[in-house]
Amino acid sequence: MIRKAVIPAAGLGTRMLPLTKSQPKEMLPLGRKPCIQYIVEELADAGITQILFITGQKKRAIED
Repeated sequence: MIRKAVIPAAGLGTRMLPLTKSQPKEMLPLGRKPCIQYIVEELADAGITQILFITGQKKRAIED
């Protein structure tokens, strides 16, 4: 059974400017939560126990 997932979360999000000027695209709200949270919750519901985020520079908000 698959227990690990990799989430690519790098890149500057230039196609989503000006929304991504102040925060990473993965942290933009989608409804009541950041969009990355929906992904993590779905992975957890599917039984994934280890998640690796591939981030770039200036993605501190995801790490925190």
